[in-house]
Amino acid sequence: MINEMTIDVRVRYAECDAQRVAHHSVFPVWMEMARPELLRANGLSYRECEDRGVLFVVVRLSVNYRRSAVYDDVLSIDVKTTNVGRVKLEHDYTFRRGDEVLATAATTRACVDREGKLRPVPEQMLLR
Repeated sequence: MINEMTIDVRVRYAECDAQRVAHHSVFPVWMEMARPELLRANGLSYRECEDRGVLFVVVRLSVNYRRSAVYDDVLSIDVKTTNVGRVKLEHDYTFRRGDEVLATAATTRACVDREGKLRPVPEQMLLR
């Protein structure tokens, strides 16, 4: 299993405040862009999971901001699967502009069925 990767995003004008600084609320959106790409790199998509009745809900999200991202910056977002439990997945994120770390973050997601009941994480998502 591939447990880490990097994607690049460009800070869009709509993601910024009047000073052209990326709003703090967009960091979770960027995390949501990186995580499915990691899943896809392992031969599975969110759509396939949903079609199988496997859903993931965020139960914890934290972001530590260090520096601002500004309009038109190109950011690298590192996403890494750090833990896979029976019913949960944990990921860490690092947001960089070049070598400069702008923020770090972490999420925990629970695996549930369509009724919201906990279910085991699919086999192909387990760390080896």
